[in-house]
Amino acid sequence: MRVVAARTPEHGRHFSPVPAKGALTMILSTTPTLEGHPILEYRGIVTGEAILGAHIFKDLFAGLRDIVGGRSATYERELSAAREIALDELADAARKRGGNAVVGIDLDYEVVGANGSMLMVTASGTAVVV
Repeated sequence: MRVVAARTPEHGRHFSPVPAKGALTMILSTTPTLEGHPILEYRGIVTGEAILGAHIFKDLFAGLRDIVGGRSATYERELSAAREIALDELADAARKRGGNAVVGIDLDYEVVGANGSMLMVTASGTAVVV
């Protein structure tokens, strides 16, 4: 399942899934409630993690080639990939607990490893049934 983000002015940032054919829909939201979807059951805290290693040559050339206006396309792609993996794992964990939504999602980003050689993205939230 691929997860995309959308912003609504009254509710902040929401993540809503674009499910594969035949897949069950999973609602992912950074808010503690879902307007129009009362929470029927709480299924517990769920997490998803992604740790991606930075390739030394990619790092070297990112500094020389990809920086445009202070932004690195290489790092942005890696960050996006790590976020998607973490959110997919979060949704899978919620499904395993019998949930069909995750509320209160928090995304954390850390650089770990020797000399900051790896990027870790952690997503956590509460699995619920709506």
